[in-house]
Amino acid sequence: MIPGTMDKFEYKNRALHCDDISVADIAQQVGTPVYIYSAQTLLHHYRTLQAAFSQLDLTICYSVKGLGNIHVLKLLAGEGCGFDIVSGGELARVQAAGGQASKVVFAGVGKTDEEIRQALTAGIGMFNIESEQELENLSAIAAELGVAAHVALRVNPDVFDPKTHAYTTTGKKETKFGIDIDRARAVYERFRDDEYLTLDGLDLHIGSPIYSPGPYVDAIKKALGLIGRLGEVGVEIKVLDIGGGYAADYETGESPPATEYADAIVALLKDTGLKVIIEPGRFISCNAGVLLSKVLYRKQGGEKRFIIVDAAMTDLIRPALYQAEHFIYPAKLAPGDPAPERRMNFAPPDSEVVDIVGGVCESSDVLGYGRALPPMSRGDLLAVFSAGAYGFAMASQYNSRPRAAEVLVEGDSWRVIRRRETYDDIIAAELVE
Repeated sequence: MIPGTMDKFEYKNRALHCDDISVADIAQQVGTPVYIYSAQTLLHHYRTLQAAFSQLDLTICYSVKGLGNIHVLKLLAGEGCGFDIVSGGELARVQAAGGQASKVVFAGVGKTDEEIRQALTAGIGMFNIESEQELENLSAIAAELGVAAHVALRVNPDVFDPKTHAYTTTGKKETKFGIDIDRARAVYERFRDDEYLTLDGLDLHIGSPIYSPGPYVDAIKKALGLIGRLGEVGVEIKVLDIGGGYAADYETGESPPATEYADAIVALLKDTGLKVIIEPGRFISCNAGVLLSKVLYRKQGGEKRFIIVDAAMTDLIRPALYQAEHFIYPAKLAPGDPAPERRMNFAPPDSEVVDIVGGVCESSDVLGYGRALPPMSRGDLLAVFSAGAYGFAMASQYNSRPRAAEVLVEGDSWRVIRRRETYDDIIAAELVE
């Protein structure tokens, strides 16, 4: 790994490479826009977390919603990784990838009856339940099928990180997620003797990204206090799911290392005897991917300069949705130019300040505002870094734009793991009689 950046994207002979492959060579054969993922980076982040939390009885359940391509899931399943899912579709992806159902946890506030039946039939490891009515419904469906459901109650600890965007803060009392910690004891007592529910888990998730271990420490302390109070009334908690949200480097050195999170968390949990689940998504996949795009046009609008590219908010919606910032830079350096520093205000010699925009008919279709770039020409390639999490996973066909191809690089080889969509793909589901 490159120190500080936590990925295998680097400039060699002035050309951006993923592992040992020039991204320009991939673009020449596959076209743009294209998502390019580094297998080495994905595995590095998984193994880093595994080592950091090794003192615990730990299961890592990768969060499928961040990057759910079945080839990526298969890569992680081969390492023994479990999976955090939020829909029946994600369960189908895990099954197609050969993931173990017993290592699947199913979260989300709106599980349908069909999804619950699907998960019970598959024999998933645990349901993370977010409301009393959902728990009632799960019990009824489990009884109908004659199988028991292993359950953790998602408890809302009223803890959050002030740096986390409002749309991704999930641990406050006022969010739609989880059950208020003050009401949790009554829920456990009500359902503890249910014939079809094994209610011995407690689940936390306080948002994403979380930039320090402090919020986790606060949430876990509250959870351990609740576990102690439940023990006093005969409710034994055996599994604690502390969720995900561990930050990644959108800029070099922006996020803490895994050991910083782990040192604080392990100290609280190593002597509890609890089985512990963590649900990383962004930490594993974010820096493992770039979105590669081609310059279509240059444009002057008043005093503003625009670079118009063939990628758009349909490919990467995070800047429009969350005001998120990604480092963006040419895939080829000019002679004499140094490799860039991964920070949004980096300004190379002889740079010009531009907005990098896509072709979607929305004013919010901007991938980067006010970026200092070397002079760009039609046909040049731009790489949007740290795009492996919530990139392709949130892509759409708005404006009837086919979704991008996805490529996985494994050392000195690469392969297409999702072909580029065609116009026929876009209309296929509408061809009904």
